[in-house]
Amino acid sequence: MTSVRDSMIDLRYVKKLIDMIDESSVDSIEITSDKGIKIRISKSPQQRGAVQIAAPMAAPAPAPMPAPRFSPAEGLPAVADADGAARAERPKPAYLEVKSPMVGTFYQAPESGAKPYVTVGDRVRKGQIVCILEAMKIMNEIESEYAGVVREVLVQNAQPVEYGQVLFRIDPNG
Repeated sequence: MTSVRDSMIDLRYVKKLIDMIDESSVDSIEITSDKGIKIRISKSPQQRGAVQIAAPMAAPAPAPMPAPRFSPAEGLPAVADADGAARAERPKPAYLEVKSPMVGTFYQAPESGAKPYVTVGDRVRKGQIVCILEAMKIMNEIESEYAGVVREVLVQNAQPVEYGQVLFRIDPNG
């Protein structure tokens, strides 16, 4: 039986290791004892020396925008092309975005080889599960906050995602 004293780590030893790593060009070290105790120390490179601050620069003046003209056929604003020809500018559809509520790994389906929860063109309802985000070995079912038609899936299966990253775009009018 292993005593508590045998499994404890000498903090002076760890501090000495940290100081040695900090003063060297080594980025990380990992030590495993014969008793199964594992110590991993790593450092991120830090920029040393004086902080330089650049003087602010004047921003260039924005180019003047052409005055909007209306296309009589459609009643939409017309924008001049490079050669001066007017073309009607179509309004972009307003899609609603389903964003990641956490950092994790994106999964389209409940298990490998299974049918994805949603694909482009699928109609979804509010509260419907659209994907799974794995965070710290916990599978979190993500529900749609909107009803509509899925127009874009912006993440690939098993891809890591960040908090607030857009996962899906949904057309509420679709």
